[in-house]
Amino acid sequence: MVTLTAHDVTAADGTRLRVWERSTDEVGAEAVLFLHGGITCSKALFAPPVPDDDSYSWLADAAARGRTAFAVDVRGYGESEGPPEMEEPPEANGPPVRARDAVADVRAAFEFVRGRFDVVHLVGVSWGTMTGGVFVAENDSDVASLTQCAPVYRAPYDFAEGMAAMGLDTDLDAYYVQERETVEQRQAGGVDDELFEAVWRTQVESGQGLEWKDAYVAQTGALADVRAACEDDPVYDAGEIDVPTLVIRGSDDATSQRSDALSLYDELDLAEAQREYAEIGSGGHFLVHGPRRGALYATVADFQGRS
Repeated sequence: MVTLTAHDVTAADGTRLRVWERSTDEVGAEAVLFLHGGITCSKALFAPPVPDDDSYSWLADAAARGRTAFAVDVRGYGESEGPPEMEEPPEANGPPVRARDAVADVRAAFEFVRGRFDVVHLVGVSWGTMTGGVFVAENDSDVASLTQCAPVYRAPYDFAEGMAAMGLDTDLDAYYVQERETVEQRQAGGVDDELFEAVWRTQVESGQGLEWKDAYVAQTGALADVRAACEDDPVYDAGEIDVPTLVIRGSDDATSQRSDALSLYDELDLAEAQREYAEIGSGGHFLVHGPRRGALYATVADFQGRS
């Protein structure tokens, strides 16, 4: 039997964080800690409750392969306590939680998992590659391996154009509202209806949801980090990463482009046996939920086994 367990973990500054755990009755010796992107909380991204279908849950897949799976909600996401800026009007503040701020939450979650398991792998998706990248590059950690999935590192496109496509302004307030109709239009034809409903309901029923509207809020720290990547100013130095690292993306990903992912791979100052690059054919930025997700899960698990 597979279960999903919620833990409360406290960051160094006292912020309460939610860490999700997926395990089986046969708990192995290794664990994986997953880091979410800049909009979607951990449960919605890594364990969406699609009725009678666990195939969209990367946590379930990792647990089934013998590695207990964990995922942390960075402050202001999902079930974690939010920063004070989220209690004020959005225009009152700039981006409240950037990757360098979120690293404190990654550290707290990692130490929680490391207290139970000797071997802990780290997997970041999208903005999670930035929070995980900062953590590994700037901390003397005991990470067994790092997977950078759909990374944005030195983005080769114009930030303003990307923001316009999302209907957002480049002058970043502290947070913005995601309404159901807007998200449905953005994902039209690309997401299974049951999956969309599971992800959406998880988001709006979490701490990101609005009581007065079928919508949720997303903070802009991740967007500020993407802007830095577009300005050729990555938030972390890939050359400082000293653990086995896999860079992986979907071949059709317009956000994490091939030239960008390869620049990250090329900057890894690791022996050839300690770094790998992979692409999953016909996968977009949300490869984690796409039709090739099984190939993604298997590729990452095999890499972790070799590490």
